Order: sequence, then C-alpha cells, then structure tokens
Amino acid sequence: MIDDTDRSILKLLQEDAKMTIKEVAVRLNLTTTPIFERIKRLEREGHITGYRAVLNRKKLDLQLMVFCNVSLNGHHLELLEKFERDVQSLPEVVECYHIGGLYDYLLKVVVEDMEVYQNFVAKKLAALDHLGKVQSSFVMTEVKQTHGLPIRN
Repeated sequence: MIDDTDRSILKLLQEDAKMTIKEVAVRLNLTTTPIFERIKRLEREGHITGYRAVLNRKKLDLQLMVFCNVSLNGHHLELLEKFERDVQSLPEVVECYHIGGLYDYLLKVVVEDMEVYQNFVAKKLAALDHLGKVQSSFVMTEVKQTHGLPIRN
C-alpha cells in the first residue's frame, strides 16, 4: 500500500525522472535517506517500472501517427497470443491494446509518411496470420499527449 508521500514522489518523478533524490527530498521537505528508501521500495514493488526519455517524434522525422483498428478472422486463444507475439516485432507499432467492441486490437503506429504507412499495412500487417479487417484513423493534430498517470492524494 502506498501513502500520500509515495504518491507525491511518484508525481514528481513522473514529471521529471531525472530529478535527483536530493531535489525530491527538498520539494517534499524530507531528508534524502527516506526518499531513497521509498523510491527503491516503489521500484521493487513494481509501482515504478522504468525510466525513459520522451522523444519528439517530429524531430525524428516521424510525421505520421495512425490509430489502426484490427479485427482478426478468429478469436481462439492461440490466434490471439500469436497476433500479440507477432505485433511485438513491428517497430512501427508503438502501442497495442486488446480491446472490446467492433475491433479486436487498437494499434498506435508512428511512421515517416503515408507511403511508409501504406507499405507497413500492405507488407507487414497484412502478412500476419488471420488478419481480418483493418481501419485506419490518421492523427491531424495532437491536442493532448501525456505519459503521466492521474495520481491522486
């Protein structure tokens, strides 16, 4: 179980994972030792699963973001597991969700342009076993993008 201090630590690290233990301690009006111990416990318990750099996709010439709905031609466990394993090998797919509703999966795909996306769908995605229907929604404007979770005290 985490308390309000743990939640405050998580909020601060979520805003800036490069924040030092000393900086966190100062912000929370605590000493560094308990902050260090709490962070290590939060990591050990799986509340913190890693630290990453957030990259600017446009600076990396990845101009096109697409949400791709995918239906499979079957729904038995082995087929779903195989699709999920296969999608792991597609670097263009940056997120994948098994969803309920009209489609089975929602993929977030990031590529350079429409030509690269068309090639991705035609040669990579279509090559996956039991692929049924694919429906693409192209992002025109990113209105809100956050990697943070809504942590409440």
